[in-house]
Amino acid sequence: MKGVRIRTNERVDSLYHLGRRIIQKKDGFRFAMDAVLLAHFPRYGKHCRVLDLGTGTAVMPLLMAEEAAYVEALEIDSDMAGMAARSVLLNDMAGKIRVRRGDYREIRSLVKPESFDVVMANPPYGGVSDGPLAKGARAGARQEVTATLLDVVRAARFALRFGGKFAMVHRPARLAEIFSALSAHQLVPKRMRFVEPRRGKPANLVLIEAVQGGAAGGLVMLPTLRVYGEEGTYTPELLEIYGKTEGRVEKE
Repeated sequence: MKGVRIRTNERVDSLYHLGRRIIQKKDGFRFAMDAVLLAHFPRYGKHCRVLDLGTGTAVMPLLMAEEAAYVEALEIDSDMAGMAARSVLLNDMAGKIRVRRGDYREIRSLVKPESFDVVMANPPYGGVSDGPLAKGARAGARQEVTATLLDVVRAARFALRFGGKFAMVHRPARLAEIFSALSAHQLVPKRMRFVEPRRGKPANLVLIEAVQGGAAGGLVMLPTLRVYGEEGTYTPELLEIYGKTEGRVEKE
């Protein structure tokens, strides 16, 4: 595989996007639907510089790299950062995506201030008190073990240029906290979309795009994205986002 080493406890999965593939653990944390939805949510540009905070195995950079000029991906976990870097090489994307091991709570030592056009993040959704604590990489991905909501918003604000966009996926139950954190760091929500599992069920995800230094107001509520249709299969819109026309979507 182009000289990229795949370890015995790893597998290579398709991203169903331009033939790209990703290296993941066979028995560990793997990317889920929320990362795919977020990767396709912001509006980029061919000269756009993008920063991914907490990239995991770099699924989001691999899904949107052709829409921007440059993508920098930060990951605190050394094992996941290594997989991410090898996935970038596997897809011949080293000229477009740079993976760095780093803690975005120390963002000032990692990037120049206001040097990115778009920052995106799929942060942990729950606090450490929200149910049993997960283990290993799952803990950092699901619960605020290493970084909080305020940490990710603060890092995004530091890295974003004036007028730049911060895109995030989170739980609707924390919207009040999210809006408060964004407001405290001069980030104004401009686009938002709820994601519901099926008709009649409450939304379990929300996609938010905020502008650094934007004028108050002007929030656009996009139509709710439904995951499952009446027949219990994935909706055409969801499959289109995944780049598929049939079959199943890989879940975590």
